[in-house]
Amino acid sequence: MEKRGLKILIIRFSSIGDIVLTTPVIRCLKQQLKDAEVHYLTKKNFKAVLAHNPYIDKLHLLDHDLSKTISELKAEKFDCVIDLHHNLRTFIIKTRLGVKSTSFDKLNWQKWLLVNLRVNKMPNIHIVDRYLDTVQLLGVSNDGLGLDYFLAYDYSLSDLLPTTHQGFLGLVIGAQHATKRLPTNKLIELCQNLNKPIVLLGGKEDFERGEQIAHSNNHVFNGCGKFSLDQSAYLVKMATSIITHDTGLMHIASAFNKPIVSVWGNTVPEFGMYPYQVNKSIIVEVNGLPCRPCSKIGYQKCPKGHFKCMNDINVIDISTFV
Repeated sequence: MEKRGLKILIIRFSSIGDIVLTTPVIRCLKQQLKDAEVHYLTKKNFKAVLAHNPYIDKLHLLDHDLSKTISELKAEKFDCVIDLHHNLRTFIIKTRLGVKSTSFDKLNWQKWLLVNLRVNKMPNIHIVDRYLDTVQLLGVSNDGLGLDYFLAYDYSLSDLLPTTHQGFLGLVIGAQHATKRLPTNKLIELCQNLNKPIVLLGGKEDFERGEQIAHSNNHVFNGCGKFSLDQSAYLVKMATSIITHDTGLMHIASAFNKPIVSVWGNTVPEFGMYPYQVNKSIIVEVNGLPCRPCSKIGYQKCPKGHFKCMNDINVIDISTFV
């Protein structure tokens, strides 16, 4: 009987950006290991991010009942688990599956030092390359082709946007935490300095802020909450360039190699999650603040009350690059 290739399970539960950042691992495993069968486990909420990835043979969705998920995974008889999430649940899954596994090093103590003591012991390595370190034991290396995002459909701009915005700059105003977002007044000021059609991108939770910005600038179209993730990704692909916070659409923009201006608030590029392998990428941030970074993720309001990391951003520094 002919020996089959390795059957591999990759685990990353969330979120949009983190999952997109794992796509080089998926591709490199599939392309560099002969006859490899690559499976991926993530949360149901993030199915759309990977649903059309041709390098995934089977996508598994985490059930609320972890034992049910583990039973389904056991039936697959994996040879190896690549744990790119590395938390208690993934530890339980790996233990119950009982096969060879490797885990992503989150560098938690280095992050703690940077956030709490402003001591930077983070390696000068992008998180994508650290993800790829986990598969070196399989003889897999970085192919240098960057991130992937595969659209579900061949959309049409004319179906999604008005005729006035067929050639546009994409402005991503959303982010999961408020301390990673420019205040609305700064976004209004930014749009006033951009003399070109602008499409705002974000979720339903960003719609009202988008309306305020659009009402203050007649060249702005508020797309927040109007599009699916996949449609938003298509608009990112079709934009002339992208201005974005540290958020998932920033990494999708990287997958499409768009010119990116990324604006950083309480988080910092030193965490290793800046735009990956794009031809043109500009980072805008307020350097020298003794309180920054105040978190590796973010808060709903500035712990110090002044929010200087975003309030002191010079929008001219952003608008001159696009």
